[in-house]
Amino acid sequence: MERVRDVRGLPKAHLHLHFTGSMRPATLLELADKYGVHLPDALKGGEPPKLRATDERGWFRFQRLYDIARSCLRSPEDIQRLVREAAEEDVRDGSGWLEIQVDPTSYAPRLGGLIPALEIILDAVRAASRDTGLGIRVVVAANRMKHPLDARTLARLAVRYADHGVIGFGLSNDERRGFARDFDRAFAIARDGGLLAAPHGGELAGPASVRDCLDDLHASRVGHGVRAAEDPALLGRLAERGVTCEVCPASNVALGVYEKPEDVPLRTLYDAGVPMALGADDPLLFGSRLAEQYEIARAAHGFSDAELAELARQSVRGSRAPEGVRRELLAGVEAWLAEG
Repeated sequence: MERVRDVRGLPKAHLHLHFTGSMRPATLLELADKYGVHLPDALKGGEPPKLRATDERGWFRFQRLYDIARSCLRSPEDIQRLVREAAEEDVRDGSGWLEIQVDPTSYAPRLGGLIPALEIILDAVRAASRDTGLGIRVVVAANRMKHPLDARTLARLAVRYADHGVIGFGLSNDERRGFARDFDRAFAIARDGGLLAAPHGGELAGPASVRDCLDDLHASRVGHGVRAAEDPALLGRLAERGVTCEVCPASNVALGVYEKPEDVPLRTLYDAGVPMALGADDPLLFGSRLAEQYEIARAAHGFSDAELAELARQSVRGSRAPEGVRRELLAGVEAWLAEG
């Protein structure tokens, strides 16, 4: 009988983690107390809130909880703490590389403006990387609920800091709103500046939103992308182009995209040859971090240790980690497989 290896010891890259959503629940409680922020019961019970975002009311509730949590991040010290703790959690789960996603406009009002906010975030990333040994970079994400001109401003800012820790440009929030093509100029600015294009698509909306990411935004990675499983031709296209889907099984279930872990189409994407990078999305709201996503693949979908190792390889290949880091992580995957 094959020995079941500890997935926390499997070296991997974490490519889908949102900034505020990476916070520890205990940290949120402490910061809320510090600033006198009233938290709803859903954020202070120690258990992840009950969420279902497949309708507008559910998505609004999810965003409201997220905004309340974000309002507790008010100083450079808060930002430093959040990033350090997120890095510590990732290291504990076997991550050797983290690409954390943030919209700095959300923090700018309390941190002195847009440029100071991004610089504070990048300083915190450098400090956390130094202290924990985890390689960390930033994906600057525009909000598709805001005007496309705002996204262009963010894209220019992201390019300006491309040599200071920013490696990608994303597009988050409710993909059912607006059109991806409205943000094509922002993504062109980012790509021309050497940044990875990694918009969200194929989560709350169907396969068409994934196609829009490919056709209109020329995505190299897609945040989520699981709804591509409903279109075999699209799966083939993703596989042929080697576009990595940042799949977050626990959040898919928590938001009601799928009823239970077994329904998330991990096996469909894997068998179609679509590269995947499992991610935790927003652990604060969904209650599970990186290693647990691999446990879902094992327990709910029957992934063998060899297949889990391949998922880890795909996460590393889909990252913007330097070549030396990639080699080290991939060698670590082989060592994990060779154990016992």
